[in-house]
Amino acid sequence: MKLEINTETCTGCKLCETVCIRDNIQIIDKKAVEVDNGDCFDCGHCLAICPTHSISLKVFEDQPQRVEDYNPREIPIDSEDLLQFLKQRRSIRWFKKKKIDKETFDKLFEAAYYSPSAQNAQDVEFVVLDEKLDDFMHLVYDIIKVEEDEFFRIKQFGEYLRGEGNYKNHPLLWEGTQMILSFSKSQANALIANTRLELLAYAMGLGGFYSLFTLKADELNHDKLMEFFPEVDSNKHMYSAFIIGYPRVKYRRTVPHKKINVYYK
Repeated sequence: MKLEINTETCTGCKLCETVCIRDNIQIIDKKAVEVDNGDCFDCGHCLAICPTHSISLKVFEDQPQRVEDYNPREIPIDSEDLLQFLKQRRSIRWFKKKKIDKETFDKLFEAAYYSPSAQNAQDVEFVVLDEKLDDFMHLVYDIIKVEEDEFFRIKQFGEYLRGEGNYKNHPLLWEGTQMILSFSKSQANALIANTRLELLAYAMGLGGFYSLFTLKADELNHDKLMEFFPEVDSNKHMYSAFIIGYPRVKYRRTVPHKKINVYYK
């Protein structure tokens, strides 16, 4: 059984039964009853909609403080403000020397904590690279160097690490000194979670950019990469590498994008 149902406060309003996508709840004798058909995956829709706080999830019984009431008729941000915020978002590669502290990172991960995931897997794990970032980047190059003849950026990366050439900035990190890596069994889960984190970062005055070449390390040799992260489930893949910091430049206007194609059928 996955649910705790208080039959004394339950009014049999049927809202929980209505939103249960696995048909795990029925109203019997004017009270909510868990059917326990083995399909419940702790989505929490029943908990979130119950008007009398009569339902809780056993799996989250150690997190009662996470259950917060809100007015469902009030959206906390205006749609035009949100759209303007999205317009102003830009990739940031130029950073101040100021480091992001753990308290700030913890707040950022609040956005990922509430991220949706397929089948409510909630399987995304994160690694914040700071002191070991340089070691990690050497490992990345050791893996992806097999493609440096195909990609000039990887060749530049190797030259930079060997002290060759006249490079003002790191070819992959630019001025970044901290990176967030996202791991999951699902690429979508990892990217959605990191995108939410990224947008909160911009709202907090931070900035960053995604490094696709860093992700090549997982694509080319997943097992070797995961040796660097023994604490992370090795069955999960690195699907997002986000360099983050305090911007030292401020952009003044939006930039046009290529038109998107939208089809209605």
